[in-house]
Amino acid sequence: MKTTATIVIVLAAGLVLSGCPASMSGSAYSRGQVREAQDVQLGYVENVRQVLIEGTQSGVGTVGGAALGGLAGSTIGKGRGQVAGAIGGAVIGGLVGSAIEENATRQPGVEITIRLDNGRMLAVTQADDEPFYRGDRVQVLTGYDGTARVAHY
Repeated sequence: MKTTATIVIVLAAGLVLSGCPASMSGSAYSRGQVREAQDVQLGYVENVRQVLIEGTQSGVGTVGGAALGGLAGSTIGKGRGQVAGAIGGAVIGGLVGSAIEENATRQPGVEITIRLDNGRMLAVTQADDEPFYRGDRVQVLTGYDGTARVAHY
């Protein structure tokens, strides 16, 4: 029983730690973006709209949930009933684990529409961690990989 409890704790910890979403903030950079030149365009905010950024579905939630569900289900019955319980628990646990991962990594975002100084309009979606208002002077930074972010100028 001690081994089962240890396995459950380790799997649960892995599930929780894997649920940390990659930052979608305009001020967060991945390691690969550091020291990379970016194209900078200036403009004014035309519109800001609240959006919801979907969570991740890396498969870790599914695997962790299936393992936990399988362990829990294996405690039901004896013989074939125990095997069926483990399989059923794994399937249900996998579905629940996937849903938990997606919900835990979902985050609020903003779609910022900008009129660039050259007259071109574009929209960038990023995490809602910095307030933007119509008329704000901003810069749009675009990396060579196409990743764009908006920051106040």
